[in-house]
Amino acid sequence: MAERSTAAVDVADNSGDKPLTAKAVQSTADGVAQNPERDTDSEEVQGSSTAAGTGNTAAPPELHSGHKLARRYRLEECVTRLDGFSSWRAVDEKLRRAVGVHILPSDHVRTRAVLAAARSAALLGDPRFVQVLDAVEENDLVYVVHEWLPDATELTALLAAGPLEPHDAYQMVSQIASAMAASHREGLAHLRLNPNAVLRTSTGQWRIRGLAVNAALRGIGSDTPQRTDTEAIGALLYAALTQRWPYPSDAYGLPGLPKDIGLIAPDQVRAGVHRGLSELAMRALANDGATASRHESACTTPEELVKAIGEMPRIRPPEPSFTAPPEYQRTTYQQGTYGRPTPPGATQVLQSPPPPLQSRTGKALKWAVSALLIAALGLGSWQLADALMDQGDKSGDTTNTKTTDDGDKGAPKPVSKPIAITGAQDFDPFGDGSEKPADVGKVYDGSPSTYWQTDFYKGATFGNLKPGLGVILDLGKVQQIGKVTVTFMGDTSVELRAAAGSAASQPTSFSAYTKVADGSGTSVNLKPGSSLKSRYLLVWLTKLPLTEDGNYRGRVADIKVTS
Repeated sequence: MAERSTAAVDVADNSGDKPLTAKAVQSTADGVAQNPERDTDSEEVQGSSTAAGTGNTAAPPELHSGHKLARRYRLEECVTRLDGFSSWRAVDEKLRRAVGVHILPSDHVRTRAVLAAARSAALLGDPRFVQVLDAVEENDLVYVVHEWLPDATELTALLAAGPLEPHDAYQMVSQIASAMAASHREGLAHLRLNPNAVLRTSTGQWRIRGLAVNAALRGIGSDTPQRTDTEAIGALLYAALTQRWPYPSDAYGLPGLPKDIGLIAPDQVRAGVHRGLSELAMRALANDGATASRHESACTTPEELVKAIGEMPRIRPPEPSFTAPPEYQRTTYQQGTYGRPTPPGATQVLQSPPPPLQSRTGKALKWAVSALLIAALGLGSWQLADALMDQGDKSGDTTNTKTTDDGDKGAPKPVSKPIAITGAQDFDPFGDGSEKPADVGKVYDGSPSTYWQTDFYKGATFGNLKPGLGVILDLGKVQQIGKVTVTFMGDTSVELRAAAGSAASQPTSFSAYTKVADGSGTSVNLKPGSSLKSRYLLVWLTKLPLTEDGNYRGRVADIKVTS
């Protein structure tokens, strides 16, 4: 797909011979309650973008707290007022949830670009991005409504406390690069990807806000949007590793690099930086791709960056540390001297506790317990003798009628072993025939942080459009199936279906797969009721969970097959 950026539709003229220089701008009003957004368009930072349409800017609408849009969105707090538009924290009174709203007059020079960017971003429907919920032109106003994430924290705030741990930095760059690669495949660029636009939720997931819209609000465009976003991801990783901004000027609360030394690798800025992540940051940042220790090709697109991350050894989280509990100390209260000060010069004598159960009540309790034990022993002996007599009476009958089942009980049970999945394919026979095929390999990549997801629907049963959809697994050859474990994001109903063991190739019709098990939950163990041998398995989703954007969507994080 040819590169294009809907963030600057009809607003930017990026012709020119000299390299494009970016103005550092922090993301504006995209929904973190603890971190009202700021705008620093005057700071010089990274990028390859230009701002257009700064002239003929309409005056910002005169709005106030309590104003309602479409008799639904009640404005609460203005977090940004800049360049003819304003951004607000608001309340959706219909769904009773917080939202963010960008507002600008309908005759603003960037109105068409903002609406086009917002509608394109809304169609993407990727949960790794803060979702655009509505884009409306009404009377003299244009407003864009998006999610507000009160439980998320900006990367800016995280870095204020110090650099990220290597595993956290690896997760951030992996998730952000993967998300941006997906958006560029759909022709959408960000162009304002900075620490204020990256959020970490309370569950540890990283999300991006302001896709296309933030750049359109400021008329920012780029001749090379993929290169611009890739370099921005490199700057984010650099900052996460060093707590420094990889440009001469300070930005986002981070000090810049010394102006006289140029760009140096993160592991030369700060001791203890992970070597592989340091080289990855340089490959994304430096146009010639040169690093401090090796000469790798530069990563000029998010897709190339994702590939480079995949070639790295996976960075594991740090082992949890446990501290031993303090030694038990007897207190003076336990020693029987609480409230009795020791006379000066006298040696405190510790009185030993009295023998247990020496009182009249204690002796009675001991006799009662002894009587119960004697009764229990007598009853057990009688039952044992009775059982032995019955066994003697029946020994003649059982000698010659031993069945093969008794022999089976003594035989060792087969050991369950993992079965490798050699391929997977999305399966939507009752729809358009395809459901996110580019991500289907994530169901068996072994990483719980990645997932394959369905399109979104207006009901748990696929909006009554179809009975279900799923993923076909190829095990390479006919295998004995013992159990299939499916991990979902959200409570999902699922069936396990299998093709006949004699199938010479992957069946393409739903009727060729027979239901062998079902279940529901977030981690579902599907065990066939009888012995099953097959090469092709179908994980068939029948009921989807409700997502945070108010729609229904299935997300499969991992599938494991064992014998």
